[in-house]
Amino acid sequence: MDAKKITLSDFHESIGGKMVPFAGFYMPVRYSSDNEEHRCVREGVGVFDVSHMGEFHLKGEKALDLIQYVTSNDASVLFDGKIQYAYLPNNEGGVVDDLLVYKIQDNEYMLVVNAGNIEKDWNWISSHNTFGVEMTDLSDTTSLFAVQGPKATATLQKLTSIDLSAMDYYTFVKGEFAGHQNITISATGYTGAGGFEIYLPNEVAEEVWKKIFEAGAEFDIKPIGLGARDTLRLEMGYCLYGNDITDTTSPLEAGLGWVTKFTKSFINSENLLAQKQAGLKQKLVGLEMIDRGIPRSHYEICDADGNRIGEITSGTQSPTLNKGIAMGFVKTEFSKAGTEIFVKIREKLVKALVVKLPFVKPGV
Repeated sequence: MDAKKITLSDFHESIGGKMVPFAGFYMPVRYSSDNEEHRCVREGVGVFDVSHMGEFHLKGEKALDLIQYVTSNDASVLFDGKIQYAYLPNNEGGVVDDLLVYKIQDNEYMLVVNAGNIEKDWNWISSHNTFGVEMTDLSDTTSLFAVQGPKATATLQKLTSIDLSAMDYYTFVKGEFAGHQNITISATGYTGAGGFEIYLPNEVAEEVWKKIFEAGAEFDIKPIGLGARDTLRLEMGYCLYGNDITDTTSPLEAGLGWVTKFTKSFINSENLLAQKQAGLKQKLVGLEMIDRGIPRSHYEICDADGNRIGEITSGTQSPTLNKGIAMGFVKTEFSKAGTEIFVKIREKLVKALVVKLPFVKPGV
């Protein structure tokens, strides 16, 4: 199947974006260098075009009931303008996807899902919609920019009368932005550097992108690709679907117990509760390399004797720490912070340490 183009695909190419197929879409992986773009977001402000993400609008008297049944977290605690992180459990003990739940108002929500899972998630939620909830897929008509970094607020404040500095983490507002009405601005972030997401109609995407860059010119604002997005999220220990969580990984073993609320009944909740009570066999941990070496996805994690105890799910050279970092599953007895373990890199055992996440403190 051919990859789809996001609205600004040709525009990104024209400004030097290297386009690659990712999650079914042609996406800019970088414009200059991954390290330069990474530092730009950590120290200044950068803009990611993440219009490949999926957005579903749910409306109806039983919208909350449907969300409560298909997601792991307790959406009943949400208030208007509040966002919640959750996942969609499957029946086999794995994860259909992780997602964000936006409460617009009573009986009206927006779900934001991963690009590669749009059709899968839509079909999954639809198959459980016995509640008569009106579902609309907004993915193809919605563009999404993530404006991230310590200078994001100062940049975007020039384009709206909404007091951005007053917005709490994991909240959103709808209002006027860059001369357009009814634009959704949220504060979730996937970088740990602070910032906002702008949801807007495709037809105004290029105009708004250019206005954001005019507003951020004094801060040397730059477009940022998926390469830096991956190193930024990994420094924060944020899971990436397809790597750290999948159809077959246990959400509890992946550290998602904090968004698994057994105060309600949801898909496969009984089996997940039984797994929690029986004790977890493995856990997703953070690893920092002691010896030189870059840990990559699927590399084996071993004990001192070379016995396999787990596998890397995400790994990179951290531009901020200038050392190899990774997340991976290890047997529970090796999961305590401070435990010395080894990563098999080209058949050689390279020393690493289990560390608490995140690798980099937010805002650093």
